[in-house]
Amino acid sequence: MCGIAGIVALSANAPSPSRRALLRMVGALAHRGPDERGLYRDQRAGLAHARLSIIDIAGGQQPLSDPGGPAWIVFNGEIFNYVELREQLISLGHRFRTRSDTEVVIQAYRAWGEAAFERMNGQWALAIWDASANRLILSRDRTGICPLYICNHQGQLHFASEIKAIFAANPAIPRALDPAGIDQTFTFWSSVPPQSVFQGITEIEPGHVRTYARGAVRDRAFWTPCYAPRSDERRLPSAGCNDDVIDAVRSALEAATALRMVRSDVPVGSYLSGGLDSSLVAALGSRFAGRRFQTFSVRFTDAEYDETSYQRLMARTIASEHHELMVSRQDIAEVFPKVIYHTERPILRTAPAPLFLLSKLVRERGIKVVLTGEGADEMFAGYDVFREGKIRRFWGRQPASTRRAALLSRLYPYISRSPVHMQAIALKFFGHGISAPDAPGFAHSPRWRSTSAIKRLFSADMRAATSQADPVTELLDRLPPDFCRWTPLAQDQYLETKTLLAGYLLSSQGRPDVDGALGRGALSIP
Repeated sequence: MCGIAGIVALSANAPSPSRRALLRMVGALAHRGPDERGLYRDQRAGLAHARLSIIDIAGGQQPLSDPGGPAWIVFNGEIFNYVELREQLISLGHRFRTRSDTEVVIQAYRAWGEAAFERMNGQWALAIWDASANRLILSRDRTGICPLYICNHQGQLHFASEIKAIFAANPAIPRALDPAGIDQTFTFWSSVPPQSVFQGITEIEPGHVRTYARGAVRDRAFWTPCYAPRSDERRLPSAGCNDDVIDAVRSALEAATALRMVRSDVPVGSYLSGGLDSSLVAALGSRFAGRRFQTFSVRFTDAEYDETSYQRLMARTIASEHHELMVSRQDIAEVFPKVIYHTERPILRTAPAPLFLLSKLVRERGIKVVLTGEGADEMFAGYDVFREGKIRRFWGRQPASTRRAALLSRLYPYISRSPVHMQAIALKFFGHGISAPDAPGFAHSPRWRSTSAIKRLFSADMRAATSQADPVTELLDRLPPDFCRWTPLAQDQYLETKTLLAGYLLSSQGRPDVDGALGRGALSIP
């Protein structure tokens, strides 16, 4: 995955971006793009790029200029339907100098403006600087696979794929934790964009485009999650009558995976955990590989977490060239500081550490791009919290019922095997807010509440700074207007996606970004 960075003077009296600052920024992103570096600079703006070569290796250098005008782009990610968009643009009279998807993006913007982003199927963070109009356009993909941070400091707007690049630009930019971001992290496991954990640093929200021009800032969502209202539930197919739905989902997954395989000029591999999601994606990837397919798995010395038998079974089934990495608790402990350096935020579990180590193995085997199953549980309701929410809502219709509460042991067998006092503790946990099953956030509230207990460890100053607001209330106050009309499952999926997908799962666990290893979330693109 490439790294992008830039500095733009927002006012006429702000200093021009310095070459030295841009070099420091792109140097801080070298691990994202080890293949090439590039700079563009004028009196108002400077763009920098660290490249991981995936498409048009010989001709896709960045920053890249628009042949039809004085505009420049830096781009991180990949547009999987760039071939089709290119053909549409050629029919409109556009001419291309390269075979890169980057040039398709900038010409698409010239042709269709902000509507271009709605046409793009892919993952991206990008900046377009139009020198003639003194206009900066920033955009991020629908689900936030690619990160994009911004900081306005003394009339200069700094932006980058990682916060460390913004800090590298200017030592005067404050380095301080933001209590609001910390409060969100120790409630939801992550800060929720546009909030970050650093003061003065914000994120471009997933599915948004932001424009800076003539002293004004405009931020617009070009895509938001959309779910069927409750009234459409009766039109959903019943069990045994859903062959058409299954076929449609299968076709969509096959098409998405095929695009990610055939639109790359470098070999593509796949992570293989042994679970359903990564196994399906690996099987589809091997079908479209056109060459010997490579798969990569983590093994654990701790037998409780090891799934080697399932991984090897799947690798044999698809006849992949399989690679394994054995990870111990000591390995996780030793690499954890590096993991935090790259996640740039507190994390509440160690799961990103083994994937960080696995991404190194991927790079050592000559693979720059891997498919993953990340995002599938959000899209297909695979997490226990979704089933748990359904049981708890059923229990909530009769809060005094012990039989309804006992259904939780069907989902979590450990409850019935536990001593009586532990069963009581579990029921107290799951019974939080049980009398209000229609409340927004109902399914997630026990977890948000239990995670918040960590805040007891905050310093006195941090407790005081975070006592002025409630992150849950703020989140629920910003729900979409039609949220209450969605099905309960849709509400739960939206909140899981909003709070965890981009901020934790993709930024910390699904996108290691070590030595240029790029994870493609094949299931996370609509």
